[in-house]
Amino acid sequence: MAFSNFQSLLIRGAAACALILSFSACSQSEELIVEEDCELHVEAPETFTPTVATKLGKQVDSLFTQLHKRRGFNGTVLVTKYDQIIYRGAFGYADFKTKDTLSTQTVFQLASVSKQFTAVAVMMLKEQGKLNYEDSLQVYIPDFPYKGITIKQLLTHRSGLPNYTYFSDELWPDRKVDLSNDDVLSMMAVHKPNIYYQPDRTFSYSNTGYALLASVVEKASGQPFAEFMHEHIFEPLKMNSTYTFNHELVAQTGKVASGHIGGRRKRLPDYQDTVLGDKGMYSTVEDLYKWDQALYTQKLVRRETLEEAFSPTGKFNRKDESYGYGWRIKQLESGDTVVYHGGLWHGFNTYFLRNPNDHSSIIVLSNLTNGSLNYMKDVRNFMYPARPKNAQRPVQVASAR
Repeated sequence: MAFSNFQSLLIRGAAACALILSFSACSQSEELIVEEDCELHVEAPETFTPTVATKLGKQVDSLFTQLHKRRGFNGTVLVTKYDQIIYRGAFGYADFKTKDTLSTQTVFQLASVSKQFTAVAVMMLKEQGKLNYEDSLQVYIPDFPYKGITIKQLLTHRSGLPNYTYFSDELWPDRKVDLSNDDVLSMMAVHKPNIYYQPDRTFSYSNTGYALLASVVEKASGQPFAEFMHEHIFEPLKMNSTYTFNHELVAQTGKVASGHIGGRRKRLPDYQDTVLGDKGMYSTVEDLYKWDQALYTQKLVRRETLEEAFSPTGKFNRKDESYGYGWRIKQLESGDTVVYHGGLWHGFNTYFLRNPNDHSSIIVLSNLTNGSLNYMKDVRNFMYPARPKNAQRPVQVASAR
């Protein structure tokens, strides 16, 4: 899979940061720019004028308006290009019974889009020297009964572990009692449900793996997972409407969307919602834009660390797609390589795509699982149309800002 364009952007951006640092240190009149705050910036071409951006935004609005009318899309949207927000919109209701309307400040359960946050927490601890990707799980969870499983295998869905969302239905005695990450570990230690396959044999998407990573974050950091996420990610990025599952916060009618399934029936949280790491993050499209922009900086982790997370790992079950650390990696017909993730959980359906080539993103949060997000391919094809086979992609110039 071609990935050299993104890697070259990273390298040029890092070099530009170093140049700015050198220049700033030599002049007392210049404000010192700290390297971790340097941003990888792709200059918009001269043809991308405000008029063009406005027109593009109107076209995106038309796409989602039709998706709302014809496919029943209910949710919020934010789309960017060259780091600029070109469109944001809200369609439908936060709660179909009360008719609370959605806005781009409405909070949604992120479902599996949560996984990328868990992955970055692991990366941060790795940079701090508190863990290594090749560490065995027993380093942090001594009584973990499955041998030969590493942190990296959890990050890349190659552990072979059984899915807790299935085996807990059989093993958890009272579904009126919340299930915690520690409870998942206890069930695995006591009952030892059968593995799906031997570690690192193949890719198999695993919620269990990311729930275990949240436990590793707790053990390595000495902080509860929710506290670590708030202190080290959400608060520094001023993601003020982002948090992990909390019964009181989720119950805030109007501010927090309710999940809905077929027939627009409300889907209330249940005992599995309290397991974190694989899901359980709540946020808005506005806050996810802050997250998107932060990933072009080194505020959280170094650029080379993030580059590894965006790189394919091992054999995958699709020719045009792979998986990194908390992100799917896809080659588009346009020739661009994007990173993205979708999510589906208890009445919520989410989609988050980032294209490093033009610093664009498509962020979609829905609280109605009616299949409308199956049409994200149409939006993607509009934003990144296929180029003729002999056409070359224009090279963007990366700089720090």
